Amino acid sequence: MSTPHVVVVMGVAGTGKTTIGPLLAAELGVPYAEGDDFHPAANIAKMSAGTPLDDSDRWPWLDAIGQWAHGRAGLGGVVSSSALKRVYRDRLRAEAPGAVFLHLTGDRALIEERMAERKGHFMPTALLDSQFATLQPLQDDEAGIAVDVSGTPEEITQRAVAALRRLEV
Repeated sequence: MSTPHVVVVMGVAGTGKTTIGPLLAAELGVPYAEGDDFHPAANIAKMSAGTPLDDSDRWPWLDAIGQWAHGRAGLGGVVSSSALKRVYRDRLRAEAPGAVFLHLTGDRALIEERMAERKGHFMPTALLDSQFATLQPLQDDEAGIAVDVSGTPEEITQRAVAALRRLEV
């Protein structure tokens, strides 16, 4: 990509944000930040107990991610964040106006299967339905692209890089 954007890798749990994010960052030659690391301990405890976060839980988390993205403006970076609702993406853009969103999308059955195979992650598969119910896909006026998560992580990453490059044209 000709300009170093900050790319927010978004999508429901289990789409591979934590897998694709670092691969994408390596391809683009920019740092990666794991969005889950920005959660306060109370949020992780709540999700670990199978309780979905509400918006008041999300605001400090989104603000922290947005501040990281703002600090990378003009330098580039990749950060993961579910960013399921438009209002969440708007909040991120308020901190980092040039952010571009990479929405990882896929078949619910495939995503559930991948979630079930994960070890040591705090997000239970029981919350997947609430994630899909909350999801508002990118709208036409939002800078970003959607990439299907079928295939290997390397294939997904290459599709993402190609789509991000097309955004530049």
